[in-house]
Amino acid sequence: MAGARAAIRYAKAVLSLASDKNTTDVVNNDMKLIANTIAESKDLSDMLQSPVVSSSIKKTVILDVFKDSNEITRNLIDTLITNKRLPLLGEVALKYNILFDELTGTQIAQVTTAVPLTDDLKVKVLAKVKELTGKDVEVKSTIDESILGGFILRVGDIQYNASIANKLNKLKREFTLN
Repeated sequence: MAGARAAIRYAKAVLSLASDKNTTDVVNNDMKLIANTIAESKDLSDMLQSPVVSSSIKKTVILDVFKDSNEITRNLIDTLITNKRLPLLGEVALKYNILFDELTGTQIAQVTTAVPLTDDLKVKVLAKVKELTGKDVEVKSTIDESILGGFILRVGDIQYNASIANKLNKLKREFTLN
């Protein structure tokens, strides 16, 4: 819990600094790359969490992996190393992305489908979500074959379930109640 609070504080500080220097977009791209890379690489994640690996080695590895990062991002890494908080790097990056999305009025729409989302359907989903929320939306899709067909859309605290599995369950409940 304390790590989550610290990650939010670091993310807010970086966002504030990036706003002052008009580089929020560039830093957001860096943070997306950092968050995705750490999430996808178990070796990198384990290295960051390891108390056995020295801070200097961690710094060398991180700066080598993210060598094209903005100056603000590199300064964040230095600050986390100085404060012995480098294991929070992935979480700070995720929190920054969330804060950036709030700042720009962008929301994440989570779309679950039984088959991969086509570009045509993605455009329709974006239009529908913009109509419902009035905000720009970034679509993240996941595939879950158990829904059989249709889709489940989640935006913030709103969920719209148009899956075949959901409709079959409703029918099943109706027939068992009668």
